Amino acid sequence: MSSTMAGALFVASLVIGLALAYRPLGDYMYRVVTSTRHLRVERVMYRLVGVDPGGEQPWGVYARSVLAFSTVSILFLYAFLRLQHYLWLSLGFPNVVPSGAWNTAVSFTTNTNWQWYSGESTMGHLVQMAGLAVQNFVSAAVGISVAVALVRGFARKQTDRLGNFWVDLVRITYRVLLPISAVAAIVLIAGGAAQNLANGHDVHTLAGGVQHLTGGPVASQEAIKELGTNGGGFYNANSAHPFENPTTWTNWLEIFLLLVISFSLPRTFGRMVGSNRQGHAIAAAMAILALGSVITINVLQGLHHGTVPQAVGAASEGVETRFGVLDSATFASATTLTSTGAVDSFHDSYTALGGGVTMLNMMLGEVAPGGTGSGLYGMLVLAVLTVFIAGLMVGRTPEYLGKKIGAREVKFASLYFLTTPTLVLAGTAMAMATAWGKAGMANSGAHGLSEVLYAFTSAANNNGSAFAGLTVSSTWYNTALGLVMLLGRFLPIVFVLGLAGSLARQTPVPASTGTLKTYQPLFVGMLVGVTVILVALTFLPALALGPLAEGIQ
Repeated sequence: MSSTMAGALFVASLVIGLALAYRPLGDYMYRVVTSTRHLRVERVMYRLVGVDPGGEQPWGVYARSVLAFSTVSILFLYAFLRLQHYLWLSLGFPNVVPSGAWNTAVSFTTNTNWQWYSGESTMGHLVQMAGLAVQNFVSAAVGISVAVALVRGFARKQTDRLGNFWVDLVRITYRVLLPISAVAAIVLIAGGAAQNLANGHDVHTLAGGVQHLTGGPVASQEAIKELGTNGGGFYNANSAHPFENPTTWTNWLEIFLLLVISFSLPRTFGRMVGSNRQGHAIAAAMAILALGSVITINVLQGLHHGTVPQAVGAASEGVETRFGVLDSATFASATTLTSTGAVDSFHDSYTALGGGVTMLNMMLGEVAPGGTGSGLYGMLVLAVLTVFIAGLMVGRTPEYLGKKIGAREVKFASLYFLTTPTLVLAGTAMAMATAWGKAGMANSGAHGLSEVLYAFTSAANNNGSAFAGLTVSSTWYNTALGLVMLLGRFLPIVFVLGLAGSLARQTPVPASTGTLKTYQPLFVGMLVGVTVILVALTFLPALALGPLAEGIQ
């Protein structure tokens, strides 16, 4: 079987798997977030936090709860990292330096999971399990909670209540993320992933040297790393490491895990607003963008010009031989279309245009299907902008799901969309204009710019992957990227919740002959077009100076 046919079957099987999971998982999450029943363990958690699970919150209180929880999470994780040498299972590793602890605490709390360090030589087992892995769960649950709050804004009328953040957080963690991760971890262990508390072993290599191999609770962290679109790996090589991703079928499983919740949430959305067709439309727009990206990057990596790539049939530099070029390209596309950031190949070694596609995926706002929760609320914000633009074209007040899109709603949506590009472009410009920023650049010219642009795009979109030719372990990059991650996560969340509160207070408008049918293919095409055009207008100059210029050379 040719590698092209094998790659096509790999993608096709993923599509089939996601299609089969769409309805049952989406319906299950709908039941979780709309249930009025509280499990015993959940009631214990509410008493510990001091929360009345029956009390719902206005959008401002919901937002303050998100920010308060995330602030405490950052402070706790920062302290954990600064004190790790004195903790059980530290493996003798020293405390993490202040700037690195700040960057990592922000990174894992914001679902970015950017890693400036090598995990196997920096983090002890307790920090990995009770610090980083815990944030993998709760940061993903925060994203889904915010998405659910926005959907309630569309579904409810004449109210200022969006649910209870603490109830959403606990339920999503306990009923959705934990059980699926437990099953996935067992499957990964069966596939050969490591799961132990060993200090590591010295292994004699074929060349006569000695290599220290660190063990640890890898499979359990790997499962939520992908399922929660987190991406922070136990090892520096991330999902290219055989202890994290042993075989080609575990590679398929990891891609499936990082896509499945985000692609199933539109079903939950459709159920909550009382129209499955609306969920189908959002899922279709996500799928069109995702398939376009997967096909494009596979073609660019499989047919790249150059003597060596032509001799081996593809651009194989930086690719793990167990997976091959096309499966690795599919992983790269999926991990940057979501906010995962996990890698099973070296993105910095991709072709100029192939690497540009991974960057463009993040610049889309990671909405195809995006991160757990953040992809859905990002796509719904783009849907609001789409109906607004359509309303301008026909001279009619725009509506979406029976809610009028007025000045207040458009302001929230516009602020949401403008936040990330502002952070990306301002951060890149500052890095290129200062000695501190340029000090970490190993390359100059178009590729050097691409590495810096990729770093700030990844941080602002809470992705976490990188073009590794850029050294980001300095105090300047740890601080700057940490700030970008923080603002790139929580400013959009505040704007989304503000939009949800504004929508929830409205009285639904009955559909008329002039109402845009937002479940039909026309709207899906408009939504895809608006997403691509807005991103192109915003980022094309920067892309032209980076990956496009390098590709032309």
